[in-house]
Amino acid sequence: MFPLADINRPLRPPLVVKLLVLLNALVFGYELLLSPPAREALFYDYGFIPRLFWSDPLGEGYRLFTSQFIHGSFSHIIGNMWFLWVFGDNVEDRLGSGRFTLFYLIGGALAALAQGVYEPGSTNPMVGASGAISAVMGAYLVMFPRAQILTVLWLLVIPITFYLPAYVYLGYWALLQFFYGLGGGSSVAFWAHLGGFAWGWLAVRSRGFGPSLPPWRRA
Repeated sequence: MFPLADINRPLRPPLVVKLLVLLNALVFGYELLLSPPAREALFYDYGFIPRLFWSDPLGEGYRLFTSQFIHGSFSHIIGNMWFLWVFGDNVEDRLGSGRFTLFYLIGGALAALAQGVYEPGSTNPMVGASGAISAVMGAYLVMFPRAQILTVLWLLVIPITFYLPAYVYLGYWALLQFFYGLGGGSSVAFWAHLGGFAWGWLAVRSRGFGPSLPPWRRA
């Protein structure tokens, strides 16, 4: 199931979300200009590598943030940016641009750490914004649990669209990440997804990043 849109319209323009999409697109455009060896070197220089990080957390800590802006393929960046676009505008609206930026970056860093705890000896670079976006989705679940998400499901070649409450769609998504993570052996960092999602849910639920707008906008 893939989210197409939600029914919520923010009161303020999602400036940070737009900036994040632009930055990620610019970095990916730069990647496309590189030769295959140079692009691989970029991944190893700026991706999150658990084994390197745990051997020198201070010296390698920059990777927690730089890895969030690197993507491995068109499908990787398009999928991530689409999820950010669907769920991010309302979360930024509720938190305010400054707090949303901090929330997003911390979420991405903690998501990478979650994957690093699961695979501490891995030497493969982890790249992508999905951990930070998972944090946004966790926050969305707390703020707008009943918001309707327009969803598409493909039955063979036939697309079927329908609305699901956010708590159903996001709960289903989180459950999938958990079971896929248990399966192991995948190139997808499912534990980063779960770590980011848990941070987003807890940070807003605990009021650490509570909404800056009145509570009657809860959907």
